[in-house]
Amino acid sequence: MRSLFVMDPWDRIHVAGDSTYVTMRECSDRGFDVWACTPSGLYAQSGRARARATSVRTTADAPYFHLGAEEDLDLGDVDVVWMRKDPPFDMSYIFSTYLLDMAPPSTLVVNAPAGLKLFNEKMWVAAQWPELQPPTLVSNDVAQLKAFVRGRSERTVLKPWDGNGGRGVLVTESTDGNLASMVELLTKEGTDYVIAQGYIPEVVDGDKRILLFDGEVVGQMLRVPVQSDHRANMHVGADTRACELDAQDRRIVAAIAPKLREWGMVFVGIDVIGGYLTEINVTSPTGIREINRLAGKKLEADLVDCVQAKVASIEER
Repeated sequence: MRSLFVMDPWDRIHVAGDSTYVTMRECSDRGFDVWACTPSGLYAQSGRARARATSVRTTADAPYFHLGAEEDLDLGDVDVVWMRKDPPFDMSYIFSTYLLDMAPPSTLVVNAPAGLKLFNEKMWVAAQWPELQPPTLVSNDVAQLKAFVRGRSERTVLKPWDGNGGRGVLVTESTDGNLASMVELLTKEGTDYVIAQGYIPEVVDGDKRILLFDGEVVGQMLRVPVQSDHRANMHVGADTRACELDAQDRRIVAAIAPKLREWGMVFVGIDVIGGYLTEINVTSPTGIREINRLAGKKLEADLVDCVQAKVASIEER
């Protein structure tokens, strides 16, 4: 299986915890041909999507990425393109999906570019499954956002609609003297949209990350925030712990899985807190390495198996 990984530069890859690295290594271990490029390496010529890419063999030992020659590839010459560029989900990212849309039907793109464009990680939940969320308002109106917070007896979370990694996530309440300043800052004086959402107290017990391959659960973990930070993101110090799925987790998965399959969202990480679905991560989800360590799994092998089966299905058609 010939793979092209569209990803961040090598020097930004944190090998110890990176899902892209370990997936590339699995492909290399199987003897597959692998190339890589950044999104800026994608281009189109005469209606064909192409990439200025470097051949690479990935190993368990340093220097990890063994680079070969740079080549000019037609995306039709590879079996699968792995879109693994980390957020932010900005116009550069969106333009990359336009180019990936031009890949021929014989090439599988993981995750499918049409779905990446349509389904923002926070907004997809709000638009498609509001019943799975706590009370939520999406607005750029300063007065409306303040009224939402002040009308609630419990705390409220404010967060940018396009944020990632916990960036800009604030917790406030109706009596907070900083509320007006928070809303003005996050909305840039009413310009940018903000998500205001009921605070889920169970977050102190952990934010559950559930990984799905082609709509099927393959593993899960809890990310427990440190006492000094309300955010349950690993890069700000959250602890990772083993956990099990409960009945509500399974109901959430059953509700969203058909849409994930319909839109070609092969590798997805969802976040569940206190029985509420808070995010559907489709742009370069992570968690493989941590779940492997906690559960004794090798999820990168399962992921490559899943993608290889989908490539075989395309070839049969």
